[in-house]
Amino acid sequence: MDSSQTQTTSLQRLQDVEKKIVRVLELAGGVMDELANPTGPRKEFINNHCSEFMHMIKGIQSTLRDEIKSACEYRPFEKCDYSYRISNEICCKKLEHVLSQLDAMKQAIDQYHDAV
Repeated sequence: MDSSQTQTTSLQRLQDVEKKIVRVLELAGGVMDELANPTGPRKEFINNHCSEFMHMIKGIQSTLRDEIKSACEYRPFEKCDYSYRISNEICCKKLEHVLSQLDAMKQAIDQYHDAV
């Protein structure tokens, strides 16, 4: 899976979590409304909403935990070859310098042999 697909699915999962959070808030609001009901709260309504609330909270926590773990593992520069390219360029410059020094030494030796 390439990184753009991973990011897209991650964004989709986070958008789903956002929708679930909205639903959880609606459930909590429904329970609060039911508790404020002048005729008294309906036990089954409260139980159903609280059960759904807890189930959704657990799902949200699990998804967020996975997304945080995934984000911590994400290495955007993992496949970057910049440091290797720079290292190679430095090595090439060093080799060029050594070659120029060797050429200078060869010229000095040739001049010495010509003078003798």
